[in-house]
Amino acid sequence: MTQVTAPPERPASTGGWAIWRDAERCYRAVMSRDSRFDGQFITAVRTTGIYCRPSCPALTPKAENVEFFPTSAAAQAGGYRACRRCLPDAVPGSPEWNVRADLAARAMRLIADGTVEREGVPGLARRLGYSERQLGRVLTGELGAGPLALARAHRAHSARLLIELSDLPLTDVAFAAGFASVRQFNDTIREVFATTPSQLRAAAGTKRGRAAPADDDTSAGTRLSLRLPYREPFDAQGTLAFLALRAVPGVEEVTGDAYRRTLRLPHGSGSTTLTPSSGHVRCDLRLTDIRDLGSAVARLRRLLDLDADPEAVDHTLGADPALAPSVAAAPGIRVPGTVDTAELLIRALLGQQVSVAAARTAAGRLVAELGERAPTAAEGEPALLFPDAATIAEHAGDVLRGPRRRIEAIRAAATSVATGDLTLHVGRDPDELRAELLELPGIGPWTANYLLMRALGDPDILLDGDLALRKGAAALGLADPPGTLATRAQAWRPWRSYAGMHLWRASAPTGSTHPHRQGDLT
Repeated sequence: MTQVTAPPERPASTGGWAIWRDAERCYRAVMSRDSRFDGQFITAVRTTGIYCRPSCPALTPKAENVEFFPTSAAAQAGGYRACRRCLPDAVPGSPEWNVRADLAARAMRLIADGTVEREGVPGLARRLGYSERQLGRVLTGELGAGPLALARAHRAHSARLLIELSDLPLTDVAFAAGFASVRQFNDTIREVFATTPSQLRAAAGTKRGRAAPADDDTSAGTRLSLRLPYREPFDAQGTLAFLALRAVPGVEEVTGDAYRRTLRLPHGSGSTTLTPSSGHVRCDLRLTDIRDLGSAVARLRRLLDLDADPEAVDHTLGADPALAPSVAAAPGIRVPGTVDTAELLIRALLGQQVSVAAARTAAGRLVAELGERAPTAAEGEPALLFPDAATIAEHAGDVLRGPRRRIEAIRAAATSVATGDLTLHVGRDPDELRAELLELPGIGPWTANYLLMRALGDPDILLDGDLALRKGAAALGLADPPGTLATRAQAWRPWRSYAGMHLWRASAPTGSTHPHRQGDLT
């Protein structure tokens, strides 16, 4: 067997998914069972017909017997089935979907959110602004599989979660996971996992979660407990502190080491409790419609930025002497995303020219007036859904307080979303979305860039006009005459959004994790 002569270099999520084309580098990662590469490529073994994650504990195959793929779907299309030992689909997703904003990356975000299951390939192509034929050609070239195969892999993963973690009848699991028929469901599970659905469930045994509410729980909906993996390190404390500071009363809260909130999802609503642990985040979910499982998981992963590549981020930012102490103090810092892009837009507008605390109060008042109760909410937990765009557009003038200009900006934005004039989803082209946002009254560069950073997960946004961010830069010894910070930040690319989180952290009062004012959003 070939010996490793040098450890594989750290994952570098700056060059697209070309890593899977570098067989030597991939094989070195496989031989050292380097978990940092999990989710960044797939290892397929010709002699067994099985595909694995790079860190699979099984005996390392010979180099001549392996090939590498960018996605599980590509491996499945090549005739391989998933390893039942390392569960290669149960890993953090590729950070490339955020690092790059090209067609393939944007398509992968929408596929993970369940767009193909809800709208089919025509709907996916329409949202991306391409023909089905062109979309298929690009995805096959970049990812080794077309949209149907990628969606099929996503359905198989969702089905496995339901099989192992719920007591739903297998027929219900099939349709909940997005399969068109029970036969298609059975065939896919056999092809992907080399076993039947009933055998998967039997093997799961006591690992299954609860599907019925406890006697003292009056909430409705199917209950599931999942593990959401992430790449180490993970600044869980800082992420929870960021969310706690901005938590909207009635919708979300942070208590101890747990984050709770209600969810507005494509087929219904839900509630979740997220509790960080070693190597994963425990996710307790309640869903009114089990078909929303895949979308809920994808959105919660984006909320906590669990697919980030902290090794690459910290390597780049830690090379700057001014940022190095902050990187050492908070390794694995994350840029929290959102579970609802329309909600984030309204909340950003509510925060214009006021403190974070004042924005939180205003959002809480809006929810108290217009929010509807989530049927999945348990006693003592957040129970209200953030109002939808149509409701806000209709009642904004009646319930909002403050400058008339801000109220009109919120009403106009909500109306644009409700009528479809402004489409907000994770597959949007960032440049196009930014231009559309800037055309709306009351939205300036800060708000537009803030949306790109948190809603689309853009890792390279520097909000250099933000007052708190500039205060943090000064605290770290970064000179800040006009233009200086932007010039210095060129060395932080493509991770300027993460650098901004460090600067915000540095501007916080002693004993806090994040500033109480983010600056002018307009």
